[in-house]
Amino acid sequence: MGLVERGAALGALEEFAEEARRGEGRLVLVGGEAGVGKSALVERFRERVGDARWSWGMCDGVFARRTLGPLFDISAQLGGRLLEECRDGASREELFRGLLCEVGGRDRLDVVVVEDVHWADEGTLDLLGFLGRRLRGAALLVIATYRDEGTEGDFRIALGELAALRSTRRIGVQPLSADGVRLLAGCGDTKAEALHRLTGGNPFYVTEVVRSGMSEVPGSARDVVLARAACLGDAAREVLDVVALGGVRVDYPVADAVGLTKVSAVDEAVASGLLSGDGEGLRFRHEIARLAVQGAVAPHHARTIHARLLTALTSLGCDDDPRLAFHAEAAGDREAVLRHATAAARQAARLAAHREAATEFRRALRYADSADPATRAGLHEDLAEELALLDQWQDAAEESERALADWRAAGDVRKEGDALRRLSRIRWNMCHGEVTTLEAAVAILEPLGPGVELAWAYATFANQLMLLYEFEAAEGLARRAEDLAGPLGATDVLSSALNTAAVCAESQDREWEAGMGRALRLAVDGGHHDQAGRAFTNTVSLLSGRRRFADAERHVREGLAYCVEHDITTYVTCLRGEQATVLERTGRWEESLTISAGILATVDRSPSNRLCTLRRIGSVLSRRGEPDVWRHLDEAVELAERAGEPQQIVSVRLTRAEAFWLENRVEEARREAELAHKAVESSGPWERGASALWLRRTGSGRGPRAGIAEPYGRELDGDLTGAARAWQALGCRYDAALALSGAPGETELRDALKILNALGAVPAARIVRRKLRERGVRSLPAGPRPATREHPSGLTLREREVLTLLRARRTNAEIAAQLFISVKTAGHHVSAILTKLGVPSRQAAAAEAARLGLGDP
Repeated sequence: MGLVERGAALGALEEFAEEARRGEGRLVLVGGEAGVGKSALVERFRERVGDARWSWGMCDGVFARRTLGPLFDISAQLGGRLLEECRDGASREELFRGLLCEVGGRDRLDVVVVEDVHWADEGTLDLLGFLGRRLRGAALLVIATYRDEGTEGDFRIALGELAALRSTRRIGVQPLSADGVRLLAGCGDTKAEALHRLTGGNPFYVTEVVRSGMSEVPGSARDVVLARAACLGDAAREVLDVVALGGVRVDYPVADAVGLTKVSAVDEAVASGLLSGDGEGLRFRHEIARLAVQGAVAPHHARTIHARLLTALTSLGCDDDPRLAFHAEAAGDREAVLRHATAAARQAARLAAHREAATEFRRALRYADSADPATRAGLHEDLAEELALLDQWQDAAEESERALADWRAAGDVRKEGDALRRLSRIRWNMCHGEVTTLEAAVAILEPLGPGVELAWAYATFANQLMLLYEFEAAEGLARRAEDLAGPLGATDVLSSALNTAAVCAESQDREWEAGMGRALRLAVDGGHHDQAGRAFTNTVSLLSGRRRFADAERHVREGLAYCVEHDITTYVTCLRGEQATVLERTGRWEESLTISAGILATVDRSPSNRLCTLRRIGSVLSRRGEPDVWRHLDEAVELAERAGEPQQIVSVRLTRAEAFWLENRVEEARREAELAHKAVESSGPWERGASALWLRRTGSGRGPRAGIAEPYGRELDGDLTGAARAWQALGCRYDAALALSGAPGETELRDALKILNALGAVPAARIVRRKLRERGVRSLPAGPRPATREHPSGLTLREREVLTLLRARRTNAEIAAQLFISVKTAGHHVSAILTKLGVPSRQAAAAEAARLGLGDP
């Protein structure tokens, strides 16, 4: 049956191919519902562009997502250097560059197809982004097909980011019209209308009804498929069942090894129209049909088929460990599951696909009960590391505790000490600010002599002491870690130690950037993704703390690109948090609040990231005079005190002091400022300056610490206009306005009011307006009125615009294009809306908005 109503889509693909031939490479996203004909469209396009070199990769929804599975498929077709790199275990970066080198030339058109990317692992999505950003000058057309229904969360965000690339074009494959159904089915108007109404114009459903010869339209696609399957002989039905359980495709050698050797049975299954046979193997014509047959296979028979497939694949030397682990689990082969799932997890971790790695480690652990304690401990430990990178700290702590118990059972003292060190780090990130666990680790490891484990213990201990502002002791331990790590070639430990030493130096107002730069280079060059993420985050934090915002934002961009590409969720969150802090400090409060709300919606299990986000949201809400300030700041102070880190205590206490002061609760503000003062003794000049200023503003008799940053020093010395100029030069408009608000003259107060009104800083503007009226000034500009006060769900004006587009079923990319914002910002707005409406998905937000009468398109 031919293609119907696809002329425009084929024409667009041909146009994109011609652009690619001219060196204007294109990434084409082909979306549509299951069964609408995306693959058929691409196959027909292939017939029209026969002179190009084509390579295909498939994302498999049957097995756990194989890390970079499509890239490995493509390498097998292209061969050469890329195939060698895949077989030799090259790094992800090397594989990405290898593929681009192979297909990114100008001498011929290359078409790379990746099918079903809604099932893609994160590495494959990153690969599409990598190629999409490098298509200029390449005669390369990359086509990615995906289902556009039922996709939410991370995939939608990734899709939006791909759609925002300059090289990207989109094609939406729509269901057929009633006329299209009539042409496809070859039937009269009356039956075509009924068929269109019941199939929704889905070409797969229409085709299956026609092929089945049914006189009535069935109730479901499953009924159609199973009715056709029931007509097959036993041997042909066995072929169908094996292929259904075998994945996207069962290659002919596998089919032979599994016992599908009867040619007539294979021919009968293909003739049914459910299977297709090409030069490489057997596959279902559509995933809907495969799922229908798979669901009809009796459980005991499915177990036998999976065992046969596992034996066949193993005998043929298959190295697709996720696939082997899947069949082993379905067959009940515990030893094979443990072996293959472990190998799959470690390969995924090496390729920075941390979600896939965690999935496979969990699979392995389900079958590790009979393994020896050391094997189980290693699996728990590796899973804990992956979970930590994914910002899932509670789960990481539980796995780390299990690893510790198993190392003790194994009697491995060195590993026990290292497990205590790992557990201490995880607990610290959960705001359990104690060093006893780490002290126990050092006590165990030191008598055992030099080793990587002891070097790591010193480096981790140095980091924790640095966070407690015990800088001298921290630097001493960092040097000991460096001394051990250098001869051992442990560049990850060395990077950690240098990072900590750099932070200590900055906090004591010494040169720090060279040391931090070396820590970052070591981490990046050594492939130590977590240490690279930490170095980027600390660099941004220190630059922002010194109000070097342009430098901070540059490092945010570089750090986010790195951490997103390497699937380091923890540090993606940290860097977005630091980005939101820069926005908070520079008066871009709406953007800061949007990013922060998006973070808060995803960090329930990451107390340290939650703490910083709660403080930031509380700060912006208090400055704008909006409700819900204290719910955020009360939880923040509880977490800060539990963590025991001076930097967190000072930051949260000073934010609370300001919030109380803005509400004219001066005694409570003074108490918060004095509590911050207790913790600020060993901090840097900016924190000491902020503490001293809030002591002054709240009327505390406690004196400032020595060594205060310039703008604070000017204000404390009474040079309020000089302080305001210094703050403005740094980009801190709100701080400049607060400095001017303390001046006695009308001009300065009017300048302060103008800035505060522009920022929407209602409470501070009210204070300045009162001062002006006390001086007899009557002609004053109207104060700002927060838009969110007028909205029943607390949505900002921008969020209301986004909600309107959500109700119109727009994607993040479409929202971004219409509102002239980035796709990431659109995603943050969507997350904030979901949080404020208390709903789990975009569809639920649209439904709730309709119920409340909000965002009517």
